[in-house]
Amino acid sequence: MLRLVALAAIWGGSFLFMRIAAPVLGPAVLIEYRVGFAALFLALVAWVFHLRGKGSPLGVRRHWKHYLILGLFNSALPFLLFAFAARTLSASVLSVLNATAPMWGALVGAVWARQKVSRNSALGLLLGTCGVALLVGFDHVAERPGAGIAVGAALVAAFSYSIASQYAKSAPAVAPFANAHGSMWAAAILVLPLVAFFPAPGEPTPGVMAAVLALGVVCSGIAYILYFKLIEEVGTTSALTVTFLNPLFGILWGALFLHEAIGWHTIAGSAIVLLGTALVTGFRPRFGRAAAPAGGK
Repeated sequence: MLRLVALAAIWGGSFLFMRIAAPVLGPAVLIEYRVGFAALFLALVAWVFHLRGKGSPLGVRRHWKHYLILGLFNSALPFLLFAFAARTLSASVLSVLNATAPMWGALVGAVWARQKVSRNSALGLLLGTCGVALLVGFDHVAERPGAGIAVGAALVAAFSYSIASQYAKSAPAVAPFANAHGSMWAAAILVLPLVAFFPAPGEPTPGVMAAVLALGVVCSGIAYILYFKLIEEVGTTSALTVTFLNPLFGILWGALFLHEAIGWHTIAGSAIVLLGTALVTGFRPRFGRAAAPAGGK
């Protein structure tokens, strides 16, 4: 439980760090730093594992296409879109929009498997849509120029995570840590060309670079290790409880450090989005030894 709360606090904090750094560095430079630092950190961890005889070889020659696909849909694309949205939207709004990922995942899964959408799933999708509309429509960020495009970008980012999840179910069998490590290097390669076309609009301060380092090492590198450890111990379904806790910390960190206002619409919209997500996914977490361990994300 402590590991789960720590992971939610870290991932909720990622929107705070993006909100700090994105207006200064721009999406491309910020995300290249993020995935680059994460890849270097995971390479260091892999080296330590290797010294202890617990290494997970990447098998680049065999799995490079897999890492590129996973790196694109699970890191490069959603990170870029969230960084783009972070120039306009608040950390609290971003964290709630991110929580729609399992909702999109259930929809993509139904289409992928050519299955009918159940009544609960349809109701959940409707509630999720209403929750997003309530959250954004009554928030002052809706008055900012480009807010509509930013909301769309954040929702597409969440949708991208759902594509990555569906792909991972039929992907080659690769160790969870190798997935995280290899996909971060792939994301760094994919984002790098964009840096030449979209340079940083401002000069980074030490505070901005500290936020970038936290994004890469803590919110990507350490967070992946925590997440895959949770999957190993309690199973995928229970590990996904973090999705429901992320907005709580995203809203909390935004209020504490960026002085973002928490209105009735923030609480109500977040609750409706999470209820819709629970309905769509049929979410019933079970913690304890009875939970079956599952494979990687």
